[in-house]
Amino acid sequence: MPKQTARVASEVGLHARPAAVIARKAQEFDAPVYITMGDETVQATSGLMIMTLGAQRGDEVEISSESQEAVDAIVDLVEQVIKPL
Repeated sequence: MPKQTARVASEVGLHARPAAVIARKAQEFDAPVYITMGDETVQATSGLMIMTLGAQRGDEVEISSESQEAVDAIVDLVEQVIKPL
């Protein structure tokens, strides 16, 4: 299963808006997409589940999926600064 580490760039971490943007993107893929921080793994299609990771700016998370395209897309989002509402 393809996986890649990404550093959270958003100043609010993976909180409400960044989590929602990531979840919407993950829903575009047929393959499940997962985000892991420490020993906790959640499905990337749920903004609420992403927020439970408590990832802050600068934290590293691992993105995994059967789809390399999905991994690349979610890594790109995690490493972008997504402004809060």
